[in-house]
Amino acid sequence: MLLRLKKLIIYGLGVLFLIPAESAFAQKNGFTVVIDPGHGGRDPGAIGSSSKEKDIVLVVGKKLGELIKNNHPDVKVLYTRDTDRFVELNKRAEIANKAKADLYISLHCNALDRRKRSPQGVETFVLGLHRSRDNLDVAKAENSVILYEDDYSTKYQGFNPNEPESYIMFEFMTDQYLQQSVYFAS
Repeated sequence: MLLRLKKLIIYGLGVLFLIPAESAFAQKNGFTVVIDPGHGGRDPGAIGSSSKEKDIVLVVGKKLGELIKNNHPDVKVLYTRDTDRFVELNKRAEIANKAKADLYISLHCNALDRRKRSPQGVETFVLGLHRSRDNLDVAKAENSVILYEDDYSTKYQGFNPNEPESYIMFEFMTDQYLQQSVYFAS
């Protein structure tokens, strides 16, 4: 089961490289991609019967980085983590901002509903102004990782991942990158 999940994820990510060279990666010289394998360290993410999300996305993230490097040698690839360690959300953003990343890929795996026998498909989320309730729920679940951090309410200036009001400011901040994100995701 885990092997099929890994193969499905790797296959889905491989589809990214069917994009012609004139695409998103080739828009300018010095293109930088930051790959963020979600969770890590004390934050396991989704837990399956024989695997943890943090381990799967780390392997997938490294393979994705190698695929990008091999197919687009002019692209600089950075990681928010390349070992099993906890990286705070603000540090992940800091890594991307400091590198002036052109593309930020955050990798996560869904927990499989116990009633289903095998995983199916790939999901791409671009959280923007016209998000649905489901997208908000995904954002809330993924941002709840800050609860693992010390003094998160001070560090994130009162942001509470359990309150929808905290996401209103994101609407204002994400607009400038929304079109690029939608283009790449489609």
